[in-house]
Amino acid sequence: MDSLLLLFILGIGAAVVGTLAGGGGLITLPMMIFLGIPIQTGIATNKFASGLGSFSSILYTIKKKDFKATVIFQFIFVSFIGGGIGAFVTSMLDEHVMNIVALVLLTGSLWLTFASKKWNYETTNKSGVEKQTLLDRGILTGIGVYDGGFGPGSSTFAILYFIKKGFTYVNAVQLARVLNFGSCLSAFIIFYMTGHFQWKIAVTMAAASIVGNQVGLRFAEFVPMKLARILLISVSVLLIVQVSLKLFV
Repeated sequence: MDSLLLLFILGIGAAVVGTLAGGGGLITLPMMIFLGIPIQTGIATNKFASGLGSFSSILYTIKKKDFKATVIFQFIFVSFIGGGIGAFVTSMLDEHVMNIVALVLLTGSLWLTFASKKWNYETTNKSGVEKQTLLDRGILTGIGVYDGGFGPGSSTFAILYFIKKGFTYVNAVQLARVLNFGSCLSAFIIFYMTGHFQWKIAVTMAAASIVGNQVGLRFAEFVPMKLARILLISVSVLLIVQVSLKLFV
């Protein structure tokens, strides 16, 4: 019970950080490994918990009517396909290869964060979200593939992508949660079929994720652009350090 309470409390904090800047897995996965939970179970649990947390965020976004339900379902479908592919490919790829891919992508996302010196206070491209080009869909599917197969930094990539497309930080956070739900759902199905799953741990983390996502979404509306940028840079650096340690230590 003490371990479950610790998982719940830290899980809320991880979900808040993950919602605002991505990288929640930096907290939850090492924490579960430290408590003696097998890494495969930890990954499956993260997908289940993060997916449910993101679903609660989608309900909040639909209630606010910031985006049409058809747009949200379109993004869910794209990321669902990507997440399934990612989870399937990961089961066949060496972890070292995935870490190299992660390091390249995370370094790129950090560069984009520094390059994006001016962020929007009002979304300038909301109508464009309904007319995704083939390249846009490819990028979003790619984010889903990465999230389903590996995870760390996927929400950071998504937030930066939507900011570059002309969305405010808040709208970018909302859409990143939509993508996360789709990829986590398909990845969870595949990981669950492997048998690496424990309901007691998963339900605890899911409850924490739902609470953390709701807190994060509401807090995002009051986060100054400067602080949001610092958050994204900090999370990107921490992710790069974590992946680099896996590769070179």
